[in-house]
Amino acid sequence: MTETVHINVGGMTCAACQAHVQRALERSPGVKKAAVNLMTGDATVAFDPARTRADALIQAVIDTGYEARLPMEGEDREREQAAEARELTLKAIVSLIAGAVVMWLAMLHGSFIPWAQMGIAIFVMAWAGRRIYVGAWKAARHGTGDMNALVALGTGAAFLYSAVVTVEPQWFAHPDLYYEAAVFILAFVISGRALEARAKRRTTSALRKLIGLQPPVARVMREGIESDVPVEQVRRGDLIIVRPGEKIAVDGEVIDGAGWVDESMLTGEPAPVAKTAASAVSGGTLNTTGSFRYRATTLGEQSVLARIVSLMRQAQASRAPIERVADKISSIFVPVVMALALLTAFGWVLAGAGAMKAAVSAVAVLIIACPCAMGLAVPTAVMVATGRGAEMGLLIKGGETLEKLRRLDTIAFDKTGTVTEGRPRVVHASLDDDALRMAAAVERRSEHPLGGAIVACAESRGLTLAEVEDFHAIAGRGVEGRVDGRRVAVGSRAFLESTGMQGNGAIGVAIDGRYAGSIEVSDPVRAGAKDAVAALRKLGLEVVLISGDRVEAAKAVAEAVGIGRVIAGVLPDGKVAEIRRLREEGRIVGMAGDGINDAPALAQADVGFAMGSGTDIAIEAGDVTLLRADLNGVARAVALSRATWSVIRQNLFWALAYNVIAIPAAALGYLSPVIASAAMAASSVTVVFNSLRLKRTLKKGGQTATA
Repeated sequence: MTETVHINVGGMTCAACQAHVQRALERSPGVKKAAVNLMTGDATVAFDPARTRADALIQAVIDTGYEARLPMEGEDREREQAAEARELTLKAIVSLIAGAVVMWLAMLHGSFIPWAQMGIAIFVMAWAGRRIYVGAWKAARHGTGDMNALVALGTGAAFLYSAVVTVEPQWFAHPDLYYEAAVFILAFVISGRALEARAKRRTTSALRKLIGLQPPVARVMREGIESDVPVEQVRRGDLIIVRPGEKIAVDGEVIDGAGWVDESMLTGEPAPVAKTAASAVSGGTLNTTGSFRYRATTLGEQSVLARIVSLMRQAQASRAPIERVADKISSIFVPVVMALALLTAFGWVLAGAGAMKAAVSAVAVLIIACPCAMGLAVPTAVMVATGRGAEMGLLIKGGETLEKLRRLDTIAFDKTGTVTEGRPRVVHASLDDDALRMAAAVERRSEHPLGGAIVACAESRGLTLAEVEDFHAIAGRGVEGRVDGRRVAVGSRAFLESTGMQGNGAIGVAIDGRYAGSIEVSDPVRAGAKDAVAALRKLGLEVVLISGDRVEAAKAVAEAVGIGRVIAGVLPDGKVAEIRRLREEGRIVGMAGDGINDAPALAQADVGFAMGSGTDIAIEAGDVTLLRADLNGVARAVALSRATWSVIRQNLFWALAYNVIAIPAAALGYLSPVIASAAMAASSVTVVFNSLRLKRTLKKGGQTATA
């Protein structure tokens, strides 16, 4: 048995911090899998409840020197994030002003000037930089190093040197002060964190919107009394009243009344859906008109909205394979940087430049080489991409799926319910209303989907269906029964001929032994399927149709949508074999199906696309769930993954290029600590904002542009 817990982790500032927490969780007894997200400050841990508990995992994080607790509710968490962003912004502004004041004081003369500069520096370090120094101390106690350690070493060295100069200036031939360096380093680092905090809130906007869809209260009727009850206290079976303009609190089934519900947050379809008795409704959707009562059926983590939120959390916490490479590089960066700083200092001393030049250059190396940008390069892009996917009706299960999507070269579509609507309907009936009424009455007793199409056709014409007597069905051939005292037979041509009647058409109808006409039933091609196939071909993918239907029927559908390769007459296990065979040909295969019958094939494919519709979302069946009944989502997912990969490559390139260029420049004395801190902060912010460009992906007429 495996349980999953989400933990809020505080104090992480760089990839090294993330790596420390990740290792601590992975080494904890009973932990099967752990994923720590630097951007959200969350850890998702799968563990064996027989061997450990959530509080033990929280303590394991705390023991590494970071803060940890169970997650807060959506709005409280958002308020906390907003408060943190405001606090960092205030500290950044005050620190920048303080740095300017210290620099201005340096241009004045007087014995009190160094002491005034020292006082301002102490204030900034104690107030604005407190969290940095506390974090560095905790990391040192646990024998680790992170960004806080680098900043603390750099600013501490600049301050201590300046303090000695202030107290005993006669010890130095050139008593220079570097208080402004310590203050500005902190100011730039905190400014970068403030901008990152604001950007992080933007990256999680899609998740916050989903969480905020559920109303806080529900109008419940218990023992004949209406009252507003917090949604957490709603019980299964409660009778809930919904009025016009109100959100539906939890999943349920309509008991009486009627309304039109906006389900666009699930399906992406703007048109409201009619809800009457026995209709299913989903929590978070909006009742636009009408009023009805419904009974609560699915609560808590099993509800549609909760499952979508859970999938989004898992997607944003998951890690792309390339991110693991970046993490390994970042985790060894801190000790390497410290060694480089020491070598830089010794080098300048040996060159005869003096202790001050050696110290300044070493501090610059410590500051410039922080691995923040590298640590943020992948998770920021994955978070923004999964959020953008949710806005487009795509639930993408994380970074690994995004990385696979971009490499697909073949897409296999199931036919029924995927390329077609999966809901047969009557396209032509060559019989009068009375004959149709009796045929529908007999078919209403049948379980065949074609029979349902005939019943729906009769009801759409306002025909009242009579009761049926002496009903019996011949599997795969047709049905018979007595309606209003008349013998009615509905079925295939062969079935009618076996009863002594002649007919034509797909489904024939005979009344009292005489042929009454035929009914043509078709499963229509899904709207947009042809455009979706064209879009996939434009992206360079081959499209294949796999169906259990007859070859003729499958080829007709394939021709209608522009698919050239058809594999027909295969059962579910045959679909698995066909997907396996395609992969053995060296292809990277995506499979799109309804997520239920096609689940084995979806699992066999490199990437499975599960068709979702309203309240029946097959979330667990595939790697990508298409919330909207639109096959264009497959092409959009591939395009989004390719755009994401492009941004990730850009992020990693600039993060690496920044360090390759900046570290030698700092070691050779071309960069001061102040400029180094500004450049370090700018590199991290650049990576975050470059990732945010993905929020505009596919907004330009369906193209894959990200700018």
